[in-house]
Amino acid sequence: MPLRSLATGKQRLGGAIDAEEREGLLLGMLRRTLSLLTAWPACAAIHVVSGDRRVLEVAASLGALAVAESTEGLNPAVAAGRDAARAAGAAAVLILPADLPLLDETSLGRLLDAADAALAAGAGRPLVVVAPSDARNGTNGLLLSPADVIEPCFGPQSFEAHVREAKAADATLLVVTDAGLGFDLDTPEELERLPADVIESLLELGRRATVARSA
Repeated sequence: MPLRSLATGKQRLGGAIDAEEREGLLLGMLRRTLSLLTAWPACAAIHVVSGDRRVLEVAASLGALAVAESTEGLNPAVAAGRDAARAAGAAAVLILPADLPLLDETSLGRLLDAADAALAAGAGRPLVVVAPSDARNGTNGLLLSPADVIEPCFGPQSFEAHVREAKAADATLLVVTDAGLGFDLDTPEELERLPADVIESLLELGRRATVARSA
């Protein structure tokens, strides 16, 4: 899971909330996602990649393995997390952003069920499962088996890029469309679509992280 910086993250929300609330939302989404993954039986280990010391401290406090980002760019950061997982013996990796406020266990289960079915049908071929964003231009979930079957291509039009890479690698490709995976929080319009109780819950989780760090 890559999360580069609390201070500079989610700048496009600047017209809707202030810098402190942006940081609170980011921390809240990070804590929520880490708690969800920690409780998911299919998850053996979580690697969080960041150049922000606060992010790594929160990640470590929730049992994740902190990977310090030493290179510029999202894809090198994702690759660093993948490589850390491979070095620890991972046969497969799931790459998720930290800004999926509606992600739940059902969404993760759908992703895993699709992967299991594809592996059974693929007769041993490599596997790429892609969960696109709602707009179907970005990638909000990328499951790879083996972990290095393709290189990460996050950024503009990443969904199409990952599909092309999977085909070039002759991997079994499966696209999973899911509401919890599809909704990522980037813009004021997306913030308005979130229920007020969800926003408040995320902000409260973010406040707790800040209080725990100060204690």
